[in-house]
Amino acid sequence: MSSARTTPTSPPWYREITREKWKSFFAAWIGYLLDGFDFVLITLVLTEIADDFGLSTVESASLVSGAFITRWLGGAVLGALGDRFGRKSAMVASILLYSVGTFACGFAWDYTSLFTARLLIGMGMAGEYSASATYVLESWPARLRNRASGFLISGFSLGGVLAAEVYEHVVPGHGWRWLFYIGLFPVVVALWVRRALPEADDWEARVGATGERPNPFRPLFADRRRATVNTVLTVVATGSLFAVFTPLGAGAVPVLSVLAAACLVAFAVQLGGRRRWVLFVALCVTVFCAFLYSWPVQALLPTYLKTELGFSPAQVSDALYYAGFGTMAGCIVTGFIGDRFGTRRAYACTLVVGIAFVFPVFAVRDSQLQLGILLFLMLACMQGISGLLPKFIAGHFPTETRAASLGFTYNVGALGGAVAPVLGARLASTMSLGQSLAVLTFSLTLVVILLIGFDVPSRLNRLVDKEAVPDYLAAEAAVPDAAGRIRSTP
Repeated sequence: MSSARTTPTSPPWYREITREKWKSFFAAWIGYLLDGFDFVLITLVLTEIADDFGLSTVESASLVSGAFITRWLGGAVLGALGDRFGRKSAMVASILLYSVGTFACGFAWDYTSLFTARLLIGMGMAGEYSASATYVLESWPARLRNRASGFLISGFSLGGVLAAEVYEHVVPGHGWRWLFYIGLFPVVVALWVRRALPEADDWEARVGATGERPNPFRPLFADRRRATVNTVLTVVATGSLFAVFTPLGAGAVPVLSVLAAACLVAFAVQLGGRRRWVLFVALCVTVFCAFLYSWPVQALLPTYLKTELGFSPAQVSDALYYAGFGTMAGCIVTGFIGDRFGTRRAYACTLVVGIAFVFPVFAVRDSQLQLGILLFLMLACMQGISGLLPKFIAGHFPTETRAASLGFTYNVGALGGAVAPVLGARLASTMSLGQSLAVLTFSLTLVVILLIGFDVPSRLNRLVDKEAVPDYLAAEAAVPDAAGRIRSTP
């Protein structure tokens, strides 16, 4: 008589996260929710602002671009703050910064003042991305970090849904300014939740416990001459980008764009050093293309619905519910897929599925339900997969410089989000807005599939650095920390 063997069953994955870690995750997630809420507000009221200030479609679209111009600087500076003093301090600083910018939007008296307020929002949003993403990734077990990344970014999508709900009930009766005033109130909640957060595990073990305070920008200010040159580069890059996306740069956009790009590449080369400068540049390009495919729809979808389809505010909100919940669902689902099949494979394959929905979305004219379902599916695949982007980027950098490096590469690449709405609006002068959005989204998605699917940044990096670590997030999990403890492997 044979006895059946029983094997112990492993606990469900969510029990691997302690109650304290879930609380910490929620604090980071709510910051992302408010980030999405504040950032999406401008896209909902572009037509109302254009009517008030007498702006063209291109000018109003550039207001979306404004928040991207300073992101590279905010991501680098607040990221460096997170590397030096801890992820928590950077999280608090970033949420205060973008909230002040949102409140200032409500007091804008013309195009220039509103554009300037958007610059503050961009700096704060960039810091929120680098600080919160590194905080959560470094706090969760290594084998669950795609899930951590996807779950975190889902907060941004829900913030967009809430913004659409507020838009429907506030703007028709009270005007667009009140949308920005309201955007300040939830900040109190986020600050209260974050008041007593523990520090991220990886940072505490490798930086906090050693008493050392890394300075990721030390190469930029190694001596007086280099400090002077890099200060000038910062001013030139920011000034050039400002002029490119405002009337100040009329007639000189190509030259100013090249000048700004050259300054940013110079920073990437210095921060990366001899061994990793190619990696910095390649990641910036990859993220740039990712924003180019995603942000035409994110920025101009409300405008498309109101102008070409004649949707009312309530109908726009309904469509944005489908879009927002689709993105949120995609972030969550792709987190599981990424942990099961790997980050890059999940990214590329999900985008391949997503592009099948692009042209059908912009072909629908008469059925709100059909449009909503297609938006849900398209954005679940194409925007939802962006939930894995923090994990993809962060794995390329060690803990000591992770927040600053992620903040710089991601937010320099995010300039694609500044180019995207303006490019979409300009293309709309030769074809319908819906057609221009479909063409941009489809073509740039193919480029991103190739860049991430074939691991182009890492492949290029290995040409310069033969000993490059494929994934620091996984490698560091198996190395003893400052106290000599071996962390769990993926």
